[in-house]
Amino acid sequence: MSMDFADAARTRRPPGPLSALGFGLIALVVVADQGSKLIAERTLPFGETIDLLPVLSLYRTHNTGVAFSMFAGAGPWVLIAAMLAITAAVLYLWARAEEGGRFAAAGYALIVGGALGNLIDRIAHGYVIDFLLLHVGEKTLFVFNLADAALTLGPILVLAVFVFGRR
Repeated sequence: MSMDFADAARTRRPPGPLSALGFGLIALVVVADQGSKLIAERTLPFGETIDLLPVLSLYRTHNTGVAFSMFAGAGPWVLIAAMLAITAAVLYLWARAEEGGRFAAAGYALIVGGALGNLIDRIAHGYVIDFLLLHVGEKTLFVFNLADAALTLGPILVLAVFVFGRR
């Protein structure tokens, strides 16, 4: 008898942060994020839009805040301390998790990898390099990077595991 998504999430302890899945996915997110930011910094003109799709453009900018540029005036060290605390909390929750299996582990790893990718930028530059612009016509929705995408997909995956895994 095969297990479905809900059974797998309910009955399996997630592999931890130092497991092959956890460490590998964290490393993959950090390397992809930092590599893409390096390419963006070296090849994209600052503040100029390059259209890719009707809703997605390349647009390199430096974000001194967090999501949607909130707390831009807080200073890099306050944001670094906050990011370290949040990352530590996620690692703690992940290490203590009893349910969720590989899906939850992947979600936690995306969160940690994304946080570390942006943390590297904050420590190295004092800001985060963003280069993907999501828009509708002339209306900008947000500018982000691969770490931000992981920080969005990770919680969605963890939430899905615990919402759908309990049914």
